[in-house]
Amino acid sequence: MNWKDFIEQEKNKDYFKILMDKVNNAYNSTICFPPYDAIFRAFELTPLDEVKCVILGQDPYHEKGQANGLAFSSSRYPLPPSLKNIYKEMEQDLGLKVKQDGDLTYLAKEGVLLLNACLSVEEGKANSHVKFGWNIFTDNVIKLLNTLDKPLVFILWGNFAIKKTMYLNNKKHKIITSVHPSPLSANRGFFGSKPFSKTNEYLIMNNIKPIKWVKDEVDYEN
Repeated sequence: MNWKDFIEQEKNKDYFKILMDKVNNAYNSTICFPPYDAIFRAFELTPLDEVKCVILGQDPYHEKGQANGLAFSSSRYPLPPSLKNIYKEMEQDLGLKVKQDGDLTYLAKEGVLLLNACLSVEEGKANSHVKFGWNIFTDNVIKLLNTLDKPLVFILWGNFAIKKTMYLNNKKHKIITSVHPSPLSANRGFFGSKPFSKTNEYLIMNNIKPIKWVKDEVDYEN
């Protein structure tokens, strides 16, 4: 099984046909994000057999030029507040200086599946596509990942993401949870939660190459 096979399998289901009809109508009649050809970008950049870690977001950024198909990743400044806090915790956790350009594509290529539960949104309207049926698709993604017979780490931030633990019962997998990195909650347990070092500790313990959370060696100072 790979992502292409999985998505083809989902495409034959009634819910997915209804979902994509709604998505296509929305993109044809309103401004939506991410760009249409980037909706499934997370799956293109992180092959199923290369997934080491899953970070789950809720839905794409809804302001122009931000969403690029990867959860929490942004293609323009100013950076979204949640992403700023993710970078802050990353620096504190790893003791490294991080190049904060917003683009997390490099992590997707490191085996981090940056998955939003809802893969599209209308401009200026958070959660506007949440009832389209994306949750069925992404829940099925999580259920598939749960079946993989290898150690994976799931990083779940906030109540919405933490609820997905109902689909995660594989004892080979590690689940790391905290409050959301949003400014509304970050000071109540996100800062200091050390999700990045904890992920690498678990991977190393299972003889898996750790994730290079910082983009390039030239981008930080020890």
